[in-house]
Amino acid sequence: MIVITAPTGNIGSQVLANILDSEERIRVIARDPSKLAPQALNRVEVIEGSHRDSAVVAQAFEGADRVFWLVPADLRAPSAEAAYLDFSRAGCDALKAFGVKHVVGISALGRGWSKDAGHVTATLKMDDLIASTGVNYRALACASLMENVMRQSALIKDHSAFYWPTPVDLKEPACATRDVAAVAARLLLDPSWTGVDSIPMLGPEDISYHEMMGIISKMTGKTVQYHFMKMDDLKSMMINRGASEGMAQSMVNMMTAKNEGMDHLEERTPSSSYDTPTGFRQWCEEVLRPALFG
Repeated sequence: MIVITAPTGNIGSQVLANILDSEERIRVIARDPSKLAPQALNRVEVIEGSHRDSAVVAQAFEGADRVFWLVPADLRAPSAEAAYLDFSRAGCDALKAFGVKHVVGISALGRGWSKDAGHVTATLKMDDLIASTGVNYRALACASLMENVMRQSALIKDHSAFYWPTPVDLKEPACATRDVAAVAARLLLDPSWTGVDSIPMLGPEDISYHEMMGIISKMTGKTVQYHFMKMDDLKSMMINRGASEGMAQSMVNMMTAKNEGMDHLEERTPSSSYDTPTGFRQWCEEVLRPALFG
């Protein structure tokens, strides 16, 4: 049996869709089952609740041998460690208690970075906690997700503007969630792998925000201006939107590390390019355009 956490989120919903047609028994943990797609509701067993709760994961993991693990964003958590590491403790206890064999988790690039990288540092500690349970584990180490651009879709559409604290000409890896979900589904459906490892999700090429805005401008027919934010402004914006002081500072630490080159610790290989083939231009045409214009 395969258990999917966060099945209504961006990545989790795509992982679930990718395995629905298999012959595997599927169970999902959902805080709001009404958000599941109708075809999923007719196919899967639903455990209602949060996968940070020990009773919920105990019910969900009984009889399961494979788990997809994704920690949902929680801007109100007191710290990144609380949001990622502490959230996962009950799940890790249940992995051991019920003998789960394989776990595929959503993680981040940054293994080996010597400074505090906020969300990334906490996520890598979560990976270590999962690995310590004795399961076979694959951490999908994601670069910045292309879908993050969609958080500013209204600004792009209505004001031809985009704000972010990354130098406009800094080239970084970026990946599409559909590629991440496809790799996760492949690993869940074929659990012949063993041991603990991470798989870098780098996308096919490094790209700068200058290049991204050029692609979006051509697609929309209007020049989209990139506005470089100061880190203090990013922190203030997050707090104004409900984030805790700890989570806002964690975001600043992560973005600072990315600007200093953290995402380049992993070199792109033919394998990583095969795993994450979607380029930003293709993603814009197939994902961003419909989101902006229907």
